[in-house]
Amino acid sequence: MSQARIVPSILSSDFGNIREEVKAVVDAGCRLVHLDVMDGNFVPAITFGHATVSMLRESFDIPFDVHLMVRDPEAKLDLFANALGSGSDSPGFRDGEDNIITVHQEVCPHLHRTIEKIRTYPHMKAGVALNPGTPVSSLEAVFKDIDMVLLMTVDPGAGGQPIIEDALDKISQVRELEEKKDHKVLIELDGGIKPGNLDKTRDADLLVMGSAVYSDKNPETAAANFIKVQKKLDQIRLALLGKCVR
Repeated sequence: MSQARIVPSILSSDFGNIREEVKAVVDAGCRLVHLDVMDGNFVPAITFGHATVSMLRESFDIPFDVHLMVRDPEAKLDLFANALGSGSDSPGFRDGEDNIITVHQEVCPHLHRTIEKIRTYPHMKAGVALNPGTPVSSLEAVFKDIDMVLLMTVDPGAGGQPIIEDALDKISQVRELEEKKDHKVLIELDGGIKPGNLDKTRDADLLVMGSAVYSDKNPETAAANFIKVQKKLDQIRLALLGKCVR
């Protein structure tokens, strides 16, 4: 049973007050923030681009988790890597911390090449996301080159959706692939994660939360929510670990 972290998603935050919304969770102890980039093509919604990422990088020296829900992500990698890069050499980055850029398997015809390109950037991990209907087996050929697998637990493109619980079965499938390939990855879950279903997230490492953290567009509430859900997750994982040990 792994230790797990809550990763706040700014998709549900107040975009008009985005610096304060991010600062609130960072001051509360958050060490990774999820940035959902949507292009209105691969998914219906449009959110923000590399300029917003660059603006946040100027304000914060923690790693960012950039989830590219866009078509042709390879063509946009340089823009986002440059936006992320300036803070990665700062004293605020701890040993072993890196930014993450995640692309979707469904839009990468040359997935191996795209992953390789991500990993050429300094302080960068490569993630691959799978929609609920995409099997884990689709990653077998590139698995040893991946740092993180993002399992979508809703269909991507909008916040506030209920979790698709069958998608949670993929957690154990990824762990089985780790054993087969002798290669460890981070597992991130994204979509519908709430305080009431944290116990169902099992062995995942990173849990993206949007509306459960940014519930009322208020930075102080966001900080309190982050602390509360992280504490609850820690308690659940500790209890499950105790059962495994016994």
